[in-house]
Amino acid sequence: MPVVDAWMQHPTLRHSNHEMFESLRRWTGMELLEEPLPVKVTVAALAAADVEIGLSAAWYGPQGPLIDNDEVAEFVARSEGRLRGVAGVDLTQPVAAVRELRRAVQELDFVALRIVPWLWQLPPTDRLYYPLYTACVELGIPFCTQVGHTGPLRPSETGRPIPYIDQVALDFPELTIVCGHIGYPWTTEMISVADKHPNVHIDTSAYTARRYPTELVDYLRGRGRRKVLFGSNYPMITPSQALEHLPDLRLDAETTELFLSGNARRVFRLGDHS
Repeated sequence: MPVVDAWMQHPTLRHSNHEMFESLRRWTGMELLEEPLPVKVTVAALAAADVEIGLSAAWYGPQGPLIDNDEVAEFVARSEGRLRGVAGVDLTQPVAAVRELRRAVQELDFVALRIVPWLWQLPPTDRLYYPLYTACVELGIPFCTQVGHTGPLRPSETGRPIPYIDQVALDFPELTIVCGHIGYPWTTEMISVADKHPNVHIDTSAYTARRYPTELVDYLRGRGRRKVLFGSNYPMITPSQALEHLPDLRLDAETTELFLSGNARRVFRLGDHS
């Protein structure tokens, strides 16, 4: 069955070898890269799990971009149609950030914006985000963000669904929000926020199917079948690893299709670009 990976990145050396990911390298057994990862390796990893589209994100932080938008555009161009771009911006320069987001969407054909709040140590309700939310609504693209605890050794507070995602959704009811990394240990909070707001969704990145919290699996099987999107967090977890135990969740055919691709195609408007 065709798959859309809603949260991944093709890394640069600046990204993969950054000191903040040392804890993740320890957990996954990944080693520092000596040479840039070829795009063909990422394409092969996606193809191995029938991932037709991987949403490959830029990474911008306070010390500068770890993967900039133009690098993402280059990776997309070399991906044989397998990758689509997700923009990043410098949160501390709101006017320039909006301009860069518009360029990424209108000129580079990117399909979303992603900001990782813990990287900035600023919650999604900080005023610096708000011009970008308006721009996302005007551009018709989702805002992607991280919820839950942090794997890297950074504070986790910015990943709380309540109050942060709840408040943003109240302030911007037209904004589509995709919350990556499930939200654990606040999974029940994340589900309640997704229930409350029509445009709030959850993606499963950074977790393999066997590690999905029970309450998320129950939600996915029932009323949340149109609310949950598959994500891997490649290259930390490959799509094949993330999906290895999917049959154990006992999802019906419709739910499986929605989870693996249908919800992402709708939320990210991928049909508009095919």
